[in-house]
Amino acid sequence: MTTTKNKNLVILISGGGSNMRAIVEAARRDDWAGRHGARVTAVLSNRADAAGLAWAAEQGIATASLDHRAFAAREDFDAALATAIDRHDPALLVLAGFMRILTPGFVERYAGRMVNIHPSLLPAFPGLHTHRRAIEAGCSVAGATVHRVTADLDLGPILGQAVVPVLPGDTPEALSDRVLTQEHLLYPRVIAEVLSKM
Repeated sequence: MTTTKNKNLVILISGGGSNMRAIVEAARRDDWAGRHGARVTAVLSNRADAAGLAWAAEQGIATASLDHRAFAAREDFDAALATAIDRHDPALLVLAGFMRILTPGFVERYAGRMVNIHPSLLPAFPGLHTHRRAIEAGCSVAGATVHRVTADLDLGPILGQAVVPVLPGDTPEALSDRVLTQEHLLYPRVIAEVLSKM
């Protein structure tokens, strides 16, 4: 059987890249190359000191960083980022803890092929401080959502969710750790489902 075109994945991170690591490890373990013709070809960051870049480089994955502070306008950074991304001909652009709000023009450029994971059960608690907000609201459950990226922040079509309980006496940090464990299972699973339909 021949694959007509490789499905290149480019992952954007801003920090340690734990979700990126989960995706790379799932791709290797579950043979995404053989099953879906897909591989992670690059990991890019807006922070040169993002720990996830070093780990990705150790795996033989191309890496690059662009400091958003070096650009006068958000649009200028997004244009440079798009140039770096396009060098890898991405079939899917994966946001994994990428802490930048992307401009509508950037989102349009990758429309239909960009996904994100958010640490709440969207549409509840878009934006920041999701765990603290869930606890303060008295929620009995919290979780994570994988969604397609649109120009409306954290409001794109939902592709999958994972639910965890909010426990008595929970702190935002404890809840975050519990949710992150589920993110590492959810995100690779949803990406594999997306790839299977491409």
